[in-house]
This record gives sequence, structure tokens and C-alpha cells, in this order.
Amino acid sequence: MNLQLDFNTFFMLSGFILAAYSCVANDVIQTLGTFLSSNEKKPALMIWAYVSIILVATLVFGWVINNGEMSFNRLEKIPYTGIFHWYHVLPPIALLFLTRFGMPVSTTFLLLMIFSPATVIEKMIFKSVCGYIIAFASAMFLYTVIAREIEKHFIGTKDKKSPGWTIMQWCSTAFLWSQWIMHDVANIFVYLPRKFDLLGLVSVLTVFVALLGLICYARGGAIQKIVRQKTNTTDIRSASIIDLIYAFVLLFFKEINTLPMSTTWVFVGILAGRELALYNRLKHKSSKKIWSNLGKDFFKVFTGLVVSIFVVYLINMVK
Repeated sequence: MNLQLDFNTFFMLSGFILAAYSCVANDVIQTLGTFLSSNEKKPALMIWAYVSIILVATLVFGWVINNGEMSFNRLEKIPYTGIFHWYHVLPPIALLFLTRFGMPVSTTFLLLMIFSPATVIEKMIFKSVCGYIIAFASAMFLYTVIAREIEKHFIGTKDKKSPGWTIMQWCSTAFLWSQWIMHDVANIFVYLPRKFDLLGLVSVLTVFVALLGLICYARGGAIQKIVRQKTNTTDIRSASIIDLIYAFVLLFFKEINTLPMSTTWVFVGILAGRELALYNRLKHKSSKKIWSNLGKDFFKVFTGLVVSIFVVYLINMVK
């Protein structure tokens, strides 16, 4: 009996730690990708301290207002069983493997599907598809309006940024990072009890901050290439606009309901809409290159969904 309890705790904690690292490592492209790209010359320690402060403040805020519940109620429809086996550790391991090869996989699907009823999975997919469409349309519309007057100016004045834009970018990153945490932290806490005491809160925050240090030291890792391939994303002015669009889309869906959704699909939708609008207005790249990059991104996201379904299928076979 004690041996069973020990194994159960081991798989629970292993799943949590692996999910925390793989989730942040994969999704750092979404929230911190443009921030890391446009601040490559800043010390990694400074970046780590800044994003850690926002992380701690957001999670403590959620812990206080929700009486110890830290997933911001995203796990309302996904009950905590308290029973874990070796196959529950497979999804974060698969996520680590895919992240290693720069695949922007939806952590929501991969980490939550094995714990979710079929009806919840269907609703998560539908909400994520809606997120992609709205993000794509929002970015397409905004950049069609501002591409020639603003983005073209940014491209032509890369070395003439005012200090105000630096402040703007750090503020927009804080807004986006906090919104992402409120959405995707459920993907990590699905392995843990739904409520924490003060000791549990401190322990979880320590793990998160330590893992963030590894991510910031690696400057995002292999998956960061997706951001660097897009037009002028290293410019803090362009990065600020991207972050704000993304943050407001996440805020919109957060207020609709507490059902989890793929923030990865939202992010890729924004980049796709932005790239097409910039191409239509500026003709700054060949159409072949534009469609090739967008096609690769969509393929990677779709592959992530297929892998998620396949992993869940394998787990259900061995249960």
C-alpha cells in the first residue's frame, strides 16, 4: 500500500515538473519570444528577474482571490483523480521531444487530453479554432491599416528607437505574460491538487522560477526560430504591437468562459495574419517565401494536434 502511494506521488511530481518545463519551454515563443528576440543584448539575469516577478505576482494573485486554487478555474471541468501511473508522464515527455525540434505544439491538447472527458476535448478544440480565426482576422485587419504608415517606418528606422518604446515593450510583455499564465498554467497544475496551502504555493513558485531561469539562459531555445523568421520581430516597436494584439485576444477568450484553449493556435494565427497583411501592403518578401513559412507553421501546429490525439490513444490502449 505504501509502495503504491510512493509510486503515485513520484509520477504526480514527475508529471508536474516535466509539464512545467516543457510547457514553458514550448510556449515561451508565444509570450516571451518577441521580448527575447528584441532584447538579445540584455543580460539573461535581468530578463529572468523581470519575468519571474510577473509570474510570482500573477500566481500569488490567483491563489489569494481563488482561496488557494491556482489554475484560475480553468480546471473546473477536469476533475482531480489523485491517481497517477507511468503513462501520465508520457505527454510532457512527448512535449519535450517536440520542443527540442522547434515544434510549436499545443500544450493544452497534449497535457490536458488524457485527463479530460471527450465532451471537454471537443469544446477545447472548437474554442481553439475560434481563437485562431479571430487572432488571424484581428492581426490581418490591424496590419492592413498600419503596415504602410507604421510598420514600414519601423523597418526603415531600426536604429532610431525612442526610450518610450522600450518602456512600452516591457509593459506589453508584462500584460501578455500575465494573461498567458492565467490561461496555460492549468496545463501544469492538472497534475497537482486543485488547492494549495502556503507551503505548497512557495514550493510551486520555486520550481517555476528555477525553470524560467533555464529558459531565459537558453534565450528561448530552438523554437525561438519561428519568431526570428517573421518580419521585423526583433524591433521592440513591432514586438510591442504583436504582444498587445495577442494579450487582448487572450483576455477576450478568458472572459468568455473558463474552458481551456490552445494559446499556441492564437499566437500562430496572429503571426499568419500579420505576415499576409505586411506582404499585401509592402511586398517586402517573395510570395513563395511567405507562404512557405506560413505553411510550415500551420503544419507544425496541426502535427501537434495529431501527436496529442495519438498519445491519448496509446495511453487509453495501455490503461
